[in-house]
Amino acid sequence: MSRTDAELVGDALDHLAALQRHLARGDLDDETIADAVSLRLAAAIEAIAATSSGFRDRVFADDWKVIWATQNRIAQGYASVDLTIIRETVVHDLPGFESKLRQAL
Repeated sequence: MSRTDAELVGDALDHLAALQRHLARGDLDDETIADAVSLRLAAAIEAIAATSSGFRDRVFADDWKVIWATQNRIAQGYASVDLTIIRETVVHDLPGFESKLRQAL
């Protein structure tokens, strides 16, 4: 059974909420929190990757390539993920990503 774009956005937002709960417990200097945040960030992006290409094009346009590259860095190079990239993503990019998802609903 195929899931709708709205359902997948809901999944992504659930992952982002969990990510925020992890950050509320501490910062990315804590290895456990850094791992949990990275995992939830990758899962949120993965959920959006399952949406229709039309949805991704409409909501993220050319930014999607950079967003997907972030997921690839986490998923394929997890042992060597640069926490500076995760930290910068969480601080600078995550608010806009989440806002675009909420607006798309």
